[in-house]
Amino acid sequence: MTTTRKPLVAGERVLLIDSRERRYLVTLRSGKQFHSHMGIVEHDAIIGGDEGSYVRTTKGGRLIVFRPSLSDYQLKMKRGAQVIYPKDVGQILVGADIFPGAFVVEAGTGSGALTLALARAAGDGGRVVSYELREDHHAQALENIDAWYEGLGGKPENLELKVGDVFGGIEEDGVDRMILDLPEPWAAIPATTDSLLPGGILCCYLPTIPQVSQTVEMMRRHGFDFIETLEVLLRTW
Repeated sequence: MTTTRKPLVAGERVLLIDSRERRYLVTLRSGKQFHSHMGIVEHDAIIGGDEGSYVRTTKGGRLIVFRPSLSDYQLKMKRGAQVIYPKDVGQILVGADIFPGAFVVEAGTGSGALTLALARAAGDGGRVVSYELREDHHAQALENIDAWYEGLGGKPENLELKVGDVFGGIEEDGVDRMILDLPEPWAAIPATTDSLLPGGILCCYLPTIPQVSQTVEMMRRHGFDFIETLEVLLRTW
């Protein structure tokens, strides 16, 4: 089957890559310009073109134009909180079995990197609710998520961001998968995991072994079985 990609349009993001593979994330706006040490590129020279095309700067530099992948965007998005990097996002999606149609609750929206991946994996038939305690992080995540969906029809209705403290419990019930990206997830387990369906999966993202130890202990006390601890290492060549 042959598919044809649509031309690039104003409002969507593109990735400009130079000869040294430096990457620049740009939102196309008619009448605007992209400035770099290589010179200037008119956005209008890109709008209407195709992915994989080249544009020249005013200094003769050459840039190749692509639509960014989600991982490109996650690495370039504005950060309020530390983002979860793509190598860990991939493991979470597979390890927590985020399937099309899943109802997923995330605690700790942060900058929204994982939230975007959860929404994509759960799909149109799923639902993702993400809680964030800090209003400034919530605002930054909302900005990042809205920016990603600009040009894609807007943020889907089945993706909901909330400002809230999950340590006192959550409103949702019948949850398939729960992701806790919190400094003290063990403190949230007693009040939140009753919302999981039987057979549901809880996944916690933690940077240190003492945090892992306390979380595993609390999970055992609350009847969780088949607990695994994984460290994800990535080596590029």
